[in-house]
Amino acid sequence: MSLADFLSPIQKSHYANNEQFNVAQLGSLIQAYEDAFPDLENEETKPQLAIIGVEEDRGSVNNAGAKKSPEKVRKHLYHLYPGDYRVRIADLGNIQQGNTINDTYTALKLVVEELIKKDILPIIIGGGQDLTYAQYQAYEGLEQRVEVAIIDNKLDLDQENAEETPINSATYLNHIILHQPDYLFNLSNIAYQTYLVNKDALNMYDKLFFSTMRLGMISGKLDHAEPLIRAADMVSFDISAIRASEATGNANATPNGLYGDEACQLARYAGISDKCTSVGFYEYNPTFDPMEFSGMLVAQMIWCFIDGYYQRKNDAPLIPKSDYLFYYTPLNADDHELIFIKSKKSDRWWMQVPYFGSKSVNERYYLMPCRYEDYQLAVQGEMPDLWWKTHQRLQ
Repeated sequence: MSLADFLSPIQKSHYANNEQFNVAQLGSLIQAYEDAFPDLENEETKPQLAIIGVEEDRGSVNNAGAKKSPEKVRKHLYHLYPGDYRVRIADLGNIQQGNTINDTYTALKLVVEELIKKDILPIIIGGGQDLTYAQYQAYEGLEQRVEVAIIDNKLDLDQENAEETPINSATYLNHIILHQPDYLFNLSNIAYQTYLVNKDALNMYDKLFFSTMRLGMISGKLDHAEPLIRAADMVSFDISAIRASEATGNANATPNGLYGDEACQLARYAGISDKCTSVGFYEYNPTFDPMEFSGMLVAQMIWCFIDGYYQRKNDAPLIPKSDYLFYYTPLNADDHELIFIKSKKSDRWWMQVPYFGSKSVNERYYLMPCRYEDYQLAVQGEMPDLWWKTHQRLQ
């Protein structure tokens, strides 16, 4: 199977505004699929990151036109300058709309899966957020439990017809949760707005011990969301999570939401996470963005992800142990002892959560990212909620 079979080439000159890119701009540094498909096999020269556009919006509810987003985002991304590091990025072109929407899902699944197997991180520019389901399906053949982080202003679930609802950008979480085989370990929804969410959906999340973090919890305190993003294998960002005044390019934009710089910071958290192996930016619609400010913002979010990627500390897993500090904290209520770990390189924290039952036969504990405040809570004799939910999922 050749990935080129699923992708159509682009022309970088279309994004240059009738001038040549500066040699230091991403437009000059990105190896694009124009005439020849980039070499993904040579270990020394192959890309570390790969941009994929997906021209599909048939599953995007009330947001027709989102399939045009890859070209508009590239127009602004290619004019940005990277930080002080050498980038190895390829632009593999676009997955065009298939005969059916399932054809598009299959193509995206296969492309993402193959890239992850090659240790190349795909950056997906959608398209509707229902493409998150195809992004998730790419992990099925990788034989691992998967944590998913969704940044969205609502929970895209259909509570009334959970098992029969067709997939679209408002129901794709049904399909992720009910997907068989089940390899979903955790699902985190970040920046949701309470008045946009059915309380039954929140109750279901609680019963499944999934994680939620409403907008008010992270407003001015973005670091509260960092552990959930750091724990995720894949991240999906719905542009409607950003307030309309900051990102008009979405038919479902609302007055409240993240600010543009906050969205960029969350994208950087995903990039700097050693665990994240794919990311998608969805629901940007150029039809509603005449000044292209939203397109600029999405490009800057991708830049922040790239910048974070090249700042990775490689401190997960915890090898060697000499690079970490271990803290042992007894609880007041029982004889149980919580173990916290701090990286000397990044000052980031984790909790060791012991396995029980048959979910794992090879590991004694699960390493859950956390914050210093979780350690402080344990020192006071209280059980951190994050530890408890993780422990329950390990039963």
